[in-house]
Amino acid sequence: MIERRKSKKVYAGNVAIGGDSKITVQSMLNVPAENVEGNVKQALELEEAGCEIIRLTVPNKEAVKTLYAVKNAVKIPVVADIHFDYKCALESVEAGVDKIRINPGNIGSDDRIKAVADACKLHNIPIRIGVNSGSLEKDLLAKYGSVTPEALCESALRHASLLEKFDFDDIVISIKSSNVQTMTAAYRLIADKCSYPLHLGVTEAGTHRMGMIKSAAGIGALLLDGIGDTIRVSLTADPVSEIAAGFDILKAVGIKTDCPQIVSCPTCGRTKIDLIGLAEKVEAALANCNKPIKVAVMGCVVNGPGEAKEADIGVAGGDGCGMLFRHGEVLRKVDEKDIVDELLKEIESL
Repeated sequence: MIERRKSKKVYAGNVAIGGDSKITVQSMLNVPAENVEGNVKQALELEEAGCEIIRLTVPNKEAVKTLYAVKNAVKIPVVADIHFDYKCALESVEAGVDKIRINPGNIGSDDRIKAVADACKLHNIPIRIGVNSGSLEKDLLAKYGSVTPEALCESALRHASLLEKFDFDDIVISIKSSNVQTMTAAYRLIADKCSYPLHLGVTEAGTHRMGMIKSAAGIGALLLDGIGDTIRVSLTADPVSEIAAGFDILKAVGIKTDCPQIVSCPTCGRTKIDLIGLAEKVEAALANCNKPIKVAVMGCVVNGPGEAKEADIGVAGGDGCGMLFRHGEVLRKVDEKDIVDELLKEIESL
């Protein structure tokens, strides 16, 4: 059982982040900011895929129109990503945004920081401080000699203090790095130094394959430590694929349990059935199943039922056939072409 780090709870719209709330999966639109129709289309695709929080860049006043259109098209919270122009943050608040991503130290004088903090406080909008390797302040680079976990942590706390000065503490913090070791160490440091909810991610993780591996390693390690309140798997790929990856990480570490857990053997010379194809078919068939069950797809009857006796339901391959079993006890033999259908029937009865 994972013991979650105790953190403050904030709300992005009607979605809670931190405290005892569930860990949410989010993504970011990658359509050019001025393309209203394209952003709305992609936002709807992400929502359909299960995305729980959507972020989009708002680099100028023109992009606020896109933000407004996206906000009115989806039911999930929308986050405005602001970099240097505090007026874009204020206009995003007026447009009904649910959360702001901004580094207070980047937007100028205290009066600008206060204006954003006051506007967000008035409308109950949280602010995410997003620190990463590329945004580290020059004095911290000089102090630590390079991008270190300590430098990233100090930077995030410095930005938070700028908001705290104006009595604003509905804050979420992210400390991202493309280096998994740096990223995990930085999050562990800040987890001990504040109670703000943490947004986890490996930034610039890479293409679909390597990006998923690095994200699983970094995000997964922290989740197992009880650290993390919302996650984003950053991939150089279609953002929709980030959602499945995020949920898969939550499944892998045992946090997401309202779904089947599929276990399958790696095959060996005893396998006399297309186990790879079979496992993929079973996985696809159960993609929308919300039963918290363990399903085993094993290569042979020699070890299959015994090795997977903890499974609620399973199949062990034979020579052109399969053996259905529950908790290691054989139910019946089925023809290879009927395995998936017969397995689904048994799952339906559970």
